[in-house]
Amino acid sequence: MRVHPVIKRLIGLVAVVLGVTMVTFIISRLIPGDPAQMLAGPRASAEAIARIRDTLGLDQPMLIQYGRYLADLLRGDFGTSIVTGRSVGADLAAVFPATIELVLVALALSTTAGIMLGTLAAVFREGPFDYAVRLVASASISMPSFWLALVMLLLFYGQFDLLPGDERIGVDFDPPPTVTGFFLVDALTTGDFRLFCDVLRHLALPAATLALVSVGSMIRVSRTAMIEVLHQDYIRTAVAGGLSWGQVVFNHALRNALVPVVTLLGMEAAGLLFGAVIVESVFVWPGAGSYVLNAIFTLDFPVIMGFTVIVSVAYVMINALTDLAYRWLNPRMAEVG
Repeated sequence: MRVHPVIKRLIGLVAVVLGVTMVTFIISRLIPGDPAQMLAGPRASAEAIARIRDTLGLDQPMLIQYGRYLADLLRGDFGTSIVTGRSVGADLAAVFPATIELVLVALALSTTAGIMLGTLAAVFREGPFDYAVRLVASASISMPSFWLALVMLLLFYGQFDLLPGDERIGVDFDPPPTVTGFFLVDALTTGDFRLFCDVLRHLALPAATLALVSVGSMIRVSRTAMIEVLHQDYIRTAVAGGLSWGQVVFNHALRNALVPVVTLLGMEAAGLLFGAVIVESVFVWPGAGSYVLNAIFTLDFPVIMGFTVIVSVAYVMINALTDLAYRWLNPRMAEVG
């Protein structure tokens, strides 16, 4: 009996989340350092540290701790931050919109530029433009995100003072009323175009950094897929039928070339969520990345695990949406699996 693809995805989602929570929980308990000691302070007595460990349940066997965590997770409770004492779920809900907005803008930039450059490089294959694009792709893949972020910050903020280098909004503006949590969208809903431009300026550097890091893979996949499609028989038939080269490329070849690009798009979207951690720390971006990085430094296990679970669920859901996009781009794939 064949299992419906949606059921398969749901089973996969549960399995991935359970696996991620288990691995993360074990690693968080095995890394050096005692969160009770850090919370109590360097001069705390052994009795005070023991009381904190008892309050947090850190003195219980690891299996019992994990079982309690899963039970809380099923109720939608990600726990309480050891450092701040606030709900992890509430904190993540407050900071995630900034990260999602950053990732979506970066993904839009890298996807648009990657598909356009990769397509043109395939059309002008082995020419000067193709070599230049391939050089850009290689440089993009080779550059570490933290190094590129520092270079962008040094040049466009420190050296030329063209763009702001930190925060989501300038000191002369108040945050827009929260509707979606995305400052670009919320600024538009208020009709404040000056605020929208200021938000866009603050987004420019971190979004461009993330986009430059991921655009190389997009260029390579787009170029390879387009070269393969352009050698198909139906493309030669379309050219022989009198269609212009532009019509052939954009009306016939591009859609089929996008199938492998969609695969990469899903992977890049999930990867950028993790990659944003480093970039946000460089640009002091008040998102989930900065929040979880501080949690790593302070061994705030509930925050680390809450972030990991949410991103893992997002990863599986993005892959499920990628499969649906496959079927729309190539209906024959609906017959597979």
